[in-house]
This record gives sequence, structure tokens and C-alpha cells, in this order.
Amino acid sequence: MLTYSYLGDKAAGFCQKPQPELVEDTDALVRVTLSSICTSDLHIIGGYVPRAQKGVTLGHEAVGIVEKVGAGVKKLRQGDRVAINVETFCGECFFCKRGWVNNCTDKNGGWALGCRIDGMQAPFVRVPFADNCLSRLPLGVSDRQALFVGDILATGYWAADISEIEEGEEVLVLGGGPTGICCALCAELKGVRVSVSEKDEKRRAFIAANYPFLRALSPEEAESLFPRLARGGADRVIEAAGGEDTFEQAWRLARPNAVVTIVAMYESDRILPLPRMYGKNLVFKTGGVDGSKCDEIISLIAAGRLNTLPLITHTFAFEEIERAYELFAAHSDGVMKVAVIYAEPE
Repeated sequence: MLTYSYLGDKAAGFCQKPQPELVEDTDALVRVTLSSICTSDLHIIGGYVPRAQKGVTLGHEAVGIVEKVGAGVKKLRQGDRVAINVETFCGECFFCKRGWVNNCTDKNGGWALGCRIDGMQAPFVRVPFADNCLSRLPLGVSDRQALFVGDILATGYWAADISEIEEGEEVLVLGGGPTGICCALCAELKGVRVSVSEKDEKRRAFIAANYPFLRALSPEEAESLFPRLARGGADRVIEAAGGEDTFEQAWRLARPNAVVTIVAMYESDRILPLPRMYGKNLVFKTGGVDGSKCDEIISLIAAGRLNTLPLITHTFAFEEIERAYELFAAHSDGVMKVAVIYAEPE
């Protein structure tokens, strides 16, 4: 089958590979119907993810149909429509039992799909620990509605959760890209005022047009507004931008004793200037995502409380995925996220 794979040396391309087979009794084989491209895929290609394996099929954000299940799979059957989790996890180790599935100790645990084992930019994918890592989709939820459940929506939901947001607080999200918007949407569910700081005027306009209940600000506007709030800054800050200056902005615009949650994947080191921060008594929490609540996210989508359909701004056939990568990497033509469609098997 045709796959889109990481070739090493900052390159990716099409490769022919055999269709995957079940390896463990807890595996499922899923026919991919819709996938997407994530900034983390670009990080892999750029050489910023040391664990990524040369030759691995890329992609960790998709929905599909279960083709085959191992004898140990209890919750799923052939024909089920599913969202695929960015992480695979055993559910039994010290970390999994506490919901910290990103740190699953199994050799195929954590972020493996599309990084250490073949992922979802291919017509078929083998998913380990299928009962844990596949979420059945109800009839009322389309593939496009569910496309981001297993990755950027899971990230947003996790970020809002660990930020310990309380009703009535002021939450600041840095970054108005797809992940930042998902963080903002999930934070807003908690009954708070959410502001999104984004330097790109077109992205601010996108937020204003599609999510008017979020306050879209330029970084300069955020710098002016938050220090003047009654408590001296945002109660919770979620850093989803990963820019050269957004890490510092995150702690500076947080009020004393705030929680600062780092979602962004940085391409270089960031430094905590502790002398300047002394006395703010901040709590920092860092990623990656623990994507263990996908079923809850799907329920919110089904109830009409989470809507990420506007984020899909472009759609490509799988055979056109190189064009999709070029568009997504360049942030051109107003792209937010792309959907990649796979042909029905003959």
C-alpha cells in the first residue's frame, strides 16, 4: 500500500509498504477514511523529535473503520467507526492507572503512532491496545466532526483540565492556531472568559468570525490588558504558540499564584529567569498530552458543545498529500487544518 513516510534528513515522501497485520491479540486493524497533518509531523520531518524512527509512516490524527480485531479486543468489532488516539497505552502500568497515558511504559506506549510505529497517513493502520486507543463514533457524529478528537482536541481538553480552571476566571491562551483554538474551546466549557493572543491578523479574524465568544487579541493588546486586571494578570495561561517570545509572555501575563500550562512543542531550549520571576509563585505544567478522555470529547461533540468543523479549511485526496504539506507548512491560503481523504478499497 502507498504510505507517506519520514525518510530522514529533513525529508518525507511516498513509500510502498505491505498492508499491516495484527501482531498482538489486543491490536486492531483500521481502514483510515480521513486523516490530517499536525505541526508535530513537521517537527518530525525537521529533525526536532529525536525518538522518531526513520522510515516510519507519518500521521497521528485520523478516523476510520475497524477492519479486523485481535482475540483480546472486547469493546470493538469489525465495521465500527472510530476516532484514533494520538497515544497508545496499556492501561495497566503505574502511569496509565493515573491517567498519565503519555508516559505509558509499554514499548509501544505513549506517542508511538506516526513517530515510533507506523501511523495514519496510509490507507490502513495497526493500532495497539485497541480497546484503550479507539473511540467508537455515534451515528450523529461525522468523520469531519471527529477528525481532531484523538490529537488536538484531546490536547485542548487535557490542557484545560490540568490548568485547574475555576468558574469565573480569566484564561489566556497564547497562539490562535488549531491547537490554541482547541485549548480555548475546551477552557470556555468551564464557564470562564477566554482570550486568545495571536500575532497573525488573519487568524484573529478567523477566530472572531467562527468563534465570537472568544476574545481575539494581538500580543500587544494582551500585553496592555492583562496587567491591568484586578488580580494583576490571567488566572490561567495556556501556551500553545511555541514562539520565540511566547514562553516569557506566558509567565509575565500570569497573575501571582497562577497556573501556566505549556502545550507548545519548542524547537529550542527555553529558560526560566528565576530572579525576575521571584515572588510570583507560579505553577508550571508541561506536555505532552494525556489523551485518555476521548469518549468525553465525543459526547460533547454529539451534544453540540464542541465544534471544530471550521478548522478544516482545505481538503485533499491522499495522493495530493505533498501539496497539503506544502500548504500547511507555509501557513498559506488561510489554512488552519487540512483533511486528507482516502479512497474506498477496490
